Parts: sequence; structure tokens; C-alpha cells
Amino acid sequence: MESTLDMQGIRHLNLFGKITKVNTRFYFNYNRTLIFCVPKQLVQKAIGKEGKNVKKIREILRRRIKIIPSPGGISDAKQFIQKIVEPNEFRDLEITGDEIIISAGKHSKAALIGRNKRRLIELQKIVRNFFDKNVRIV
Repeated sequence: MESTLDMQGIRHLNLFGKITKVNTRFYFNYNRTLIFCVPKQLVQKAIGKEGKNVKKIREILRRRIKIIPSPGGISDAKQFIQKIVEPNEFRDLEITGDEIIISAGKHSKAALIGRNKRRLIELQKIVRNFFDKNVRIV
């Protein structure tokens, strides 16, 4: 993953590490939600008992928080993207050469693209950083 962090991002990662005792370098924004990616075996520890770590971070930052498992490779792309766009759903995900094609219905497609393509642009940036591929929604 290639992306640079600003001071605010570093502060968010430090706060996450102090509260959860899980260090991660993967953090991004999607649909006004802060999403932290941690190794699959540490997701439960990061969330905390009854979600107390997530609640504490949400209280401090006053933003929605989501903790998801980081992908092991391109084979985990479907589950990874599904976790990011939740509660929105898509029918299928197809991986071709340098592109990931997401098939969705009319309402889901509109929700995935967002107003002024804001969510699509955010999703493209995330997928480009993790998998080095472009995203297209049909």
C-alpha cells in the first residue's frame, strides 16, 4: 500500500494504537467513516469486549469507526470491498487484468457511486493503494 499520512492521520493511528493495543499502518476514510485495517487474528482484540474500544474511539473523535481485517492478497478483494461498503451490497465482483469490476443493481449502484462520484473516487483510491487496480461499477 502506497499512501502518505498527514498529521491528522498519524494522530488517529496513534490514538487507535493506545486504546486498542493493536498497531496498524492501514487507515482510510470512506463515506465519512474512519476505517482501520488490522490483521485478521487481531480484529476481536481491536474491537474490544462488547465493542468498548470502538465506542471509546468514536467518543473521542466524534466520527463513525469501522475495524476490518486487512486483505492477504487479491483473493481477499471481494470480502475486503464488501466490508468497506457495508451496509450497501453488490451482486458480484470480477477481477480482470488491471481492473476490478463491481456488478450492482440500480439502487446499490447509486449508493456505491454517491453524489458527485464521491464514494466511487474514495473506493478507487483505496483499491488502488491495496491492490494496484482500478475500480469500475456496472
